[in-house]
Amino acid sequence: MTVNCWSDGLRERLRTVALEAGFSAAGVARVPQAEEPRTSEEADRFADWVEAGYAGEMGYLQRRDEAGRLVRGALHRAMPWARSVVVCAWNYNASGPRSIEDALPGAGWIARYAWMGRRRENASLGSTDYHEELLARLRGVEALLVSEAGCETRCYVDTGPILERDFAAKAGVGWIGRNTCVLNQTLGSWLLLGVVVTSLPVEDGAAELGATDRCGTCMRCVEACPTGALLSSPDPGGVREMDASRCISYLTIEKKGGIDESLRTGVGRNVFGCDICQEVCPWNRKAPVAAAELVEPRAELVNPSLEWLAEMDSAAFTRQFRGSPLERTGRKRLMRNVAIAMGNEMNAPDAGAGYLSRLDGWAAMPGDGAADAALREAAEWARQKIRARTEAAKGQEASASLVGDVDRQSQ
Repeated sequence: MTVNCWSDGLRERLRTVALEAGFSAAGVARVPQAEEPRTSEEADRFADWVEAGYAGEMGYLQRRDEAGRLVRGALHRAMPWARSVVVCAWNYNASGPRSIEDALPGAGWIARYAWMGRRRENASLGSTDYHEELLARLRGVEALLVSEAGCETRCYVDTGPILERDFAAKAGVGWIGRNTCVLNQTLGSWLLLGVVVTSLPVEDGAAELGATDRCGTCMRCVEACPTGALLSSPDPGGVREMDASRCISYLTIEKKGGIDESLRTGVGRNVFGCDICQEVCPWNRKAPVAAAELVEPRAELVNPSLEWLAEMDSAAFTRQFRGSPLERTGRKRLMRNVAIAMGNEMNAPDAGAGYLSRLDGWAAMPGDGAADAALREAAEWARQKIRARTEAAKGQEASASLVGDVDRQSQ
């Protein structure tokens, strides 16, 4: 006998299956329908965010239906049959340093979620992609629902026309923090979300779980963001927004052309993504580390050498990153980010001097594509930064030498 709506028993079985699949939390949220005032309010808020330009060049967030409405503004626009969303959260926190801690000179930074690897048959640790890891686990959750409810389902991991974080908050998985990440009181924010959209209704009168907002008046993430991407106010009930066009993760992963010169210094040593707003969050101080069989970091991706990355030709890039999140960004875009990180290198008195040969080559690189132009521009910018620092250092040395001479003559 199949069920025709969610029940406490089905919710409990769902959580059991999700935990067995490796997820750390799971919940169910009702999908507001077209006629509800709340639906239009949420759609208008998303439309205002897009209209403000905060989506940058991410066209998939701006896709519209035949009526000209933003598809992601309300789930029923893409899936009229949707009645509930199962949200599963996967902890990807791995033991390792933080990007805000001191690192060896010449170290770049790759976002923590992209460190993960999977053991091959020969025991070596190879690339893997969280999309595939989560989707495989979601299939077990989906199978339970199909078996017990016979409902229509769709599984998504960052690929569907759905605002996952909003539904995660409605499902009680966590609250949306000022850094716009989903925060869980026990797990912190090192969470990746997978969803199963279903046609199974939530029972009449069921209250939304939600999650208590525990950010309080803390503004550490907002204050720590080097590019000013977080627009959240100190008001506990205020809007939690991000200007994605200024976010380092967007700039280093999604942005296809050149990165605006005013933002390059803020990018720092980040070459793929950014973890700063999560690293400064007090709720992540005691966030649990995921089991090794779920998340095993590839050591070479933790504080990776900029020179090591720069030396990769197309074949080496493919060998190193095939099947990982970095593969989609592409080699030339990654090298653009490496060039900017080289220009920002400040960890040693002679920092950057060894990069000039590589940057000279990139600055003179032929090619008419946008990626080629962006790499040339970033390399030229980095060369100028390094040479300016070199000249300034020489000037300081000359001044110190002159002062020394004067002191000796006066003795």
